[in-house]
Amino acid sequence: MSIDIIFRGGRAFTPGGFAEAVLVRDGRIAATGPEADLVRLSPKAEPVDLGGGLLTPGFTDAHIHPVQAGLERAKCELSEIYGLDAYIGKIVDYAAKFPDKEWIDGGGWDMSAFPGGLPHRSQIDFLDRPVYLIQRDHHAAWVNTRALEIAGITKDTPDPADGRIERDADGTPSGVLHEGAMDLVGLLTPRPTAADADAALLDAQAHLFSLGITGWQDAIVGSYAGSDDNLSTYIGAAASGRLKARVVGALWWERTRGAEQIADLVDRRAKAEGLDRFRASAVKIMQDGIAENFTAAVIEPYCRCGGTGLSYVDPELLKGYVRELDSLGFQVHFHAIGERAVREALDALSGTDPENRHHVAHLQIITPQDVPRFAALGVTANLQPLWATHHAQMDELCIPFLGDERSSWQYPFADLVRHGTRLAAGSDWPVSSADPIQGMHVAVNRTEPGGSVHASYPTAQTPFLPGQSIDLRTVMTAYTAGSAWLNGSPAGVIEEGRPADLVVLDRDPFTIEPADIWTTRATMTFVDGEQVYG
Repeated sequence: MSIDIIFRGGRAFTPGGFAEAVLVRDGRIAATGPEADLVRLSPKAEPVDLGGGLLTPGFTDAHIHPVQAGLERAKCELSEIYGLDAYIGKIVDYAAKFPDKEWIDGGGWDMSAFPGGLPHRSQIDFLDRPVYLIQRDHHAAWVNTRALEIAGITKDTPDPADGRIERDADGTPSGVLHEGAMDLVGLLTPRPTAADADAALLDAQAHLFSLGITGWQDAIVGSYAGSDDNLSTYIGAAASGRLKARVVGALWWERTRGAEQIADLVDRRAKAEGLDRFRASAVKIMQDGIAENFTAAVIEPYCRCGGTGLSYVDPELLKGYVRELDSLGFQVHFHAIGERAVREALDALSGTDPENRHHVAHLQIITPQDVPRFAALGVTANLQPLWATHHAQMDELCIPFLGDERSSWQYPFADLVRHGTRLAAGSDWPVSSADPIQGMHVAVNRTEPGGSVHASYPTAQTPFLPGQSIDLRTVMTAYTAGSAWLNGSPAGVIEEGRPADLVVLDRDPFTIEPADIWTTRATMTFVDGEQVYG
């Protein structure tokens, strides 16, 4: 028989406000209210002292890539450092540590660390092995001359339809491969084994538990940018009971194919049926790229350089694809950065069933005319709040090329809330930190959290479009109830009958200065009342 637990000595974040204590029985929330009342209900319950901190529902990350993150953590991982010298030092150390590795692969470099956002092959040509390093945003790769030679990429190699080979003035490939061009080299790198992928998932799960994340939506379950399909990894971990988090996999829409792939998606979804912790019930459509390399789909041309970015799926065909997916009960999960891509996603979702819980992620730029359409169409705004600051990529690689008016449309969180939009939230880890508290800090303050790689950037503590900040309760609800609802999870709320997926925070962020929210840490995490961290 399981032991009842009473969480006491702080407050609990509930839909109606705050509760003094929470009673858990048989893995579920049994009651909330005054501690004395709960003790009378269960005199022998084991107490968990919150120490003045806050008990919240387990966080759900609505857009994340844990298997890829776990694999990168085991490779040449650059995301926790910044600058060319630091990158070269880490690459040298990694190469020396693994002298027998055929390739030096990994990633996490930041575009803003290089002039114009572009590293060069010559900077890593000192290595006698091929190098393939994915950019932090996963929309480009940095390779050396040896890797280009192995792939047969020369000045005569044409750009793929969904990507671009960066080139020197004479047409020679410079060593940066954007979007679909990444696969020209990425698919030649050594493939992780099934055991590697399994270990990566479990390592990622442990890390996410340490941040209070008890569920997520994997935003790419399929082959993309040199990464292998991880559907079997999830199915194996869920079937064996090693996957304890509540996970939805978003099956990758192959942008070089059309409606003929929908039958394959139905078959892939069926492979995960009957599993307790994993469902493959969503489809991920990446409609454009990113603003920093001018592949985000915009309406008016970029300033200084021209061009309007890429729409990876023809907008007219997209409408038919989405209608068919919707009729089959799939949830559609869009990547949309530029304002044209956002509009194309909303146009495609017009007339679909809100019960399928479709959502659009990233939403860097939204025209004022399109903001009200989310609520009107019943489409969830899936926010990645960490990006809404004056970091180097924003100030140096976005704003100058977007122009003043379009720059003012970025990450309009408050406007979405004012129009009644349903919110979910996530991190896009390993693109950025998986820590939900850091995302909440940015949503409230619109400044870089202390301790981040960009915290010392000159304007990092200048609020970015401060009129678009939202309050802590709103963004915490997005990370809990909002994202859990998006995933069809019964967790995400502290109320009677819900699963006891819970997080103990070391302080109550509602009682400290907003500028200090980022200092909050998870100390214990529970899934179904079982402690999985702390």
